[in-house]
Amino acid sequence: MMIHPDVALMLANDHRRELIAEADRQRLLSRAREALACRKRAAARGKPTGTLTPCEHSVAVSAR
Repeated sequence: MMIHPDVALMLANDHRRELIAEADRQRLLSRAREALACRKRAAARGKPTGTLTPCEHSVAVSAR
């Protein structure tokens, strides 16, 4: 069975658009996951872990 060249070109273009759309979805999802993980790491960094004063120079805590 022969496929008309216009139909073959249309199918190839549709397939290419689907691949591009899937890659865009994956890129968007991975960036969202990365941003969420980064936000969680930043939130955990500022929380005190115990009763001692942290050794980080970026945190200003008065000694008790």
